Amino acid sequence: MSVGVDPEGLERGANPARGEAELRIAGETLVLRPSFSALVAAEGELGPLFALVERAAEGRLALGEMVGLFWHCLGARPEGLTREGFAEAVTARGLAANTPVLKALLGQILAGR
Repeated sequence: MSVGVDPEGLERGANPARGEAELRIAGETLVLRPSFSALVAAEGELGPLFALVERAAEGRLALGEMVGLFWHCLGARPEGLTREGFAEAVTARGLAANTPVLKALLGQILAGR
């Protein structure tokens, strides 16, 4: 069963209607939630989100940018999960496994709520 933790502390899976996506790392399913604050933090690190979407559409999105976006959208972080460990785990999954997650987040960025 895929689960995340919502703001009330209740376990639940990702809600695709809200643009959420699930990412399976180290035997755990993590929920990525592109909230306003998450996207502002991602933009602060990665630059304008529209430019990020354009780079992705052109196949020029760097691995570090994808990891950065995922990291900032990560809802509940498992205890002990570091950014470096997260980046290694995302890389180990490979591009094919990460593309649907990236597509879901980018779609939410473009569509909004």
